[in-house]
Amino acid sequence: MSESDRPIWAIRLESERTQRGWGKWDMARQLFSASGITNPATKQVKGLARQITRWEAGTHCPQDWAGTIADLFGVAADALFPPPPEVPVRSISQGIGLNDLLRADEMRFDLSPEPLKHRPASQDRLAAECIVALGINPDVGDSVRRRAVIQLLATLGASAGAAPLHRIADLILTAAPRDLDEWHLACADHLHALRTRPAVQAREDLVSDLLALNGHLAEAKDGYLTELQRVEAVLAMLHAHLSARLAEHGEAIRWWRTARAAADSTGDLDLRLMIRCEEAGVGLYGQRDVGTVLALVRQAEQIAGTAPSFWRADLAGTRAKALSLLGQHGQAIKALNVTVEYGGPDTPPSILPTLWSGSQPLFAQSWVHAGAGNEREADQARDLLLSRPSHRGGETPYAANVRLHEALCTITNGGVDQGATQAAQVLDAVPPGCVTQFTTATGMFILRAVPHEQQRRPAVLEFREVLARTAPKPGSPA
Repeated sequence: MSESDRPIWAIRLESERTQRGWGKWDMARQLFSASGITNPATKQVKGLARQITRWEAGTHCPQDWAGTIADLFGVAADALFPPPPEVPVRSISQGIGLNDLLRADEMRFDLSPEPLKHRPASQDRLAAECIVALGINPDVGDSVRRRAVIQLLATLGASAGAAPLHRIADLILTAAPRDLDEWHLACADHLHALRTRPAVQAREDLVSDLLALNGHLAEAKDGYLTELQRVEAVLAMLHAHLSARLAEHGEAIRWWRTARAAADSTGDLDLRLMIRCEEAGVGLYGQRDVGTVLALVRQAEQIAGTAPSFWRADLAGTRAKALSLLGQHGQAIKALNVTVEYGGPDTPPSILPTLWSGSQPLFAQSWVHAGAGNEREADQARDLLLSRPSHRGGETPYAANVRLHEALCTITNGGVDQGATQAAQVLDAVPPGCVTQFTTATGMFILRAVPHEQQRRPAVLEFREVLARTAPKPGSPA
């Protein structure tokens, strides 16, 4: 809008403000004070300052604030502002941001649906942010909240591929503040989801809690902030884990960094080492080269210190797997013995006591002995793992991976056709959508074990096709 097009009231607003030597933040504070709000939050002041910018540009008339502004400047309201102009009608299809939703008083929306069309995933993520912000923002009045929610639902319902309305209602109604016990329970619930549900679904649910947690972190202080940072570290770790399962490695690495930073800020040594142990272990599945994983192990060992501990034993297990991939089987078995002989944690991590599972040392044994061609030891570890209640039936990705170890051992001992056929059958048996990058990477380990001169054998080529067909596709919507 040019200067000549600005309404007179907009020009006068700017003039009255500048004559008093006020910046827009100063005027926002003056308006809050005149309204009886003596200590507004910084985000409230920032939001009102943005509105002042729009008022002075003449794009919006401050109808709700007209009386307060007039009193502040010492003029009559009807002299300062003309009758409110007709506000523009804005189509939902033009796109609505969170700030638009929260200032619903100032704008009318055309809620008639546009023709059905594909809505990008980014719009779904914006919708989730809107939902969570509406649920936890105490500064949003009930009437504004109701209008914003109605408009948000209309937005989502107007396009093909929108999330079901019951999911949206669920997010809105469950976004209330939680105490620490509830956040700790959420950590355990998301770990269980990671282990038992498709990665796409588990990550979708996790993102909602991460958004809610972000709002609580912004308001938390002192000791409560530290505890929420511990929760943040765990949820970020689980998000990194799930992104890695979906083969979204760049995103996973960024979330590992977030998890490490959150853990380090708490000063909790167990938490810092837990994050680093998980990061190194997950890195083996195609996310990082083996040398980088070994460097991560050494860095974590420096933090752990030289005394024997569960965390050093856990890191030894990751070293054993890495050395196995490098073909250093003697050294791998020495490292494996450290983790197997130590057993479980000294004490379960207080924030995630169910993280450690008795399946973990069995899984490491299955991996390392299969890579070395130690059939008896690999079979024993695999059978013990599959006999555990959580893996009976062999349909979990964890169980599928140890069955792939069996195929790896067969190929290592010269049975290329048998091992490749067995590996293809294992992958085909995993339910659609449940094959993760961990399973796909294990299949790649099997292919690398096939001697170069036998890579073109029909059974190997068939396994390649199955591996490519079942692999998760990076960038798939969460």
